[in-house]
Amino acid sequence: MINIRNILVLFLLTALVGCGKPPTSDANPLASMQVGKDYHSFSNPDSVKVNHIDLDLTVDFEKSVISGSATLSYKKIDQHATQLLVDTRALTINKITAGDQKLAFILHPEEGFLGSALEITLPADNAPVTIYYSTSPQASGVQWLTPAQTAGGEHPFLFTQAQAIHARSFIPLQDSPQVRVTYTATIRTPKELRAVMSASNDPQAERDGVYNFNMPQPIPSYLIALAVGDLHFKSMGERTGVYAEPALLDAAAAEFEDTESMLIATEERYGPYSWDRYDLLILPPSFPFGGMENPRLSFITPTVIAGDKSLVSLIAHELAHSWSGNTITNATWRDLWLNEGFTTYLTYRIMEIVYGTDRYNQEAVLGYQDLEEDVADLDANDQILAIDLRGRDPDDVFSNIPYEKGALFLREIEQKIGRDNFDAFLMQYFKDFAFQSITTDQFIAYLQSTLLMQYPDELNMQRINHWIFEAGIPQNAPMPSSNAFEIVDTARNNWLSGELKAKQINTANWTVHQWLYFLNNMPATLSQAQLTELDGAFALTASHNNEIAHSWLKMAVVNWYEPALPRLHEYLVTIGRNKLVKPLYEALSKTPKGKTFAQKAFAQAKPGYHPLTVKANEGFVEK
Repeated sequence: MINIRNILVLFLLTALVGCGKPPTSDANPLASMQVGKDYHSFSNPDSVKVNHIDLDLTVDFEKSVISGSATLSYKKIDQHATQLLVDTRALTINKITAGDQKLAFILHPEEGFLGSALEITLPADNAPVTIYYSTSPQASGVQWLTPAQTAGGEHPFLFTQAQAIHARSFIPLQDSPQVRVTYTATIRTPKELRAVMSASNDPQAERDGVYNFNMPQPIPSYLIALAVGDLHFKSMGERTGVYAEPALLDAAAAEFEDTESMLIATEERYGPYSWDRYDLLILPPSFPFGGMENPRLSFITPTVIAGDKSLVSLIAHELAHSWSGNTITNATWRDLWLNEGFTTYLTYRIMEIVYGTDRYNQEAVLGYQDLEEDVADLDANDQILAIDLRGRDPDDVFSNIPYEKGALFLREIEQKIGRDNFDAFLMQYFKDFAFQSITTDQFIAYLQSTLLMQYPDELNMQRINHWIFEAGIPQNAPMPSSNAFEIVDTARNNWLSGELKAKQINTANWTVHQWLYFLNNMPATLSQAQLTELDGAFALTASHNNEIAHSWLKMAVVNWYEPALPRLHEYLVTIGRNKLVKPLYEALSKTPKGKTFAQKAFAQAKPGYHPLTVKANEGFVEK
């Protein structure tokens, strides 16, 4: 437990600026960085801070437009402030009012990926401000799908994706993770469709075309989310259930039936769940991410419905965000590792509790190898946890660094002070900063007031600074290992040396993780005969597990294994998850015939890809 003296020290330390930063000098590019400043928002929360939003929006599938109003309630931090600044991107602003009073406003010119600042003259009585607006059909945070692009094939589908800075493309608001708001919403849709949001959802609500929502806990803007489609609900437990199109509902509920067990296990280890319910929404395959931790309703890709629960660590990850990311949030995108590193660490722990140590070890090894691959590929600046993102689109720098390096850093602390002690620290940390957005520097100050005081012989600031502010993986970092992979290494080596035929490898009891380890650690170059032998023995081209298919198809691209090319084309045009398609497009772009193949697939797939997937991959297919 953390005593009262430590808590008092905490409040003193969190007021310090620059605590734990590397020394600044004229040669240090971080010298001019203002800690805690959000360089990706035009908003002015230091002067006027929005604290509640009331939405009244109509979804128009024919025009691919969301229109209506957003009423912003706010608190004046500076009592003399007369202007409210909010973020927008490609929004049409029709008028702004406070009650019956029209307010003056300026929609400033667009500034690249940041969009446009909307400057509003506040009313004298500080009344809430109502912005009447409509979105662009090309809104970067909204995807409109035709019936043909859905599982059911009969109704259209809409979903939003606000992280990192896309909420401003469908709501005018202070689009910064350090601004937390409660919200209500009235969403008007075609009567045959159901709307759901990252808020309280009623699966029994009548399909009458008008849906009402309430989010009573304050959340950052990137966690505001909406989906509309032919959605149905199936319960998985007392507090968990799944929304999906009818064609996917039963399979999703069976695949993710352990969600309630995950929720209970996490509560027992890290404290009460703060969001009432934890439901899942299964999206069409064009969803650009594996999952999105929208509170109360995580958005999930269907690519993890494997039929054997082999990919459900994604569910554990999104659930863990309910503690690390949603309850405690990174204050700026420089601090993303505070969300993703903690959540990845918790993911491994949840998987161990629910599925056992063997699976924990296997997934930890694969995660470490993903981290090593990114460290080898990324510039040094992009290998730093507290990354400098000034002038850069935060979408462009998502990698395994904040996820796996952040988790490895926490695993080192756990190993140095003991798991039970670290669990107690995390439970207190989640309690002390509940519903706050914090910076890397505040977290370091918290470490100094707690663990560094309690364990001065085990922990030191030099090592912590190395982890957070320097590139790469520090020497003597924890190295995950798994006995389950020893037989895989032996089998692979014996096959490569010719001592064993592929069909002689006993894979009957292999897990999906062993298969991934088998494929991911093959030499870059294999002969056509070797590829043919592997495919003939294990039917890899026909694999229905999307992760295994991804690893195999990447091998097929690098070695131009033609029997797999039709499957590769199908894969690229039916899946929009960037983790799975981007490495394939990148590999294809390295040869002329590969690029021609990629251009054909991309042209066919583009109408169904999310804008983020288009942006991430169009550079690989440019002529």
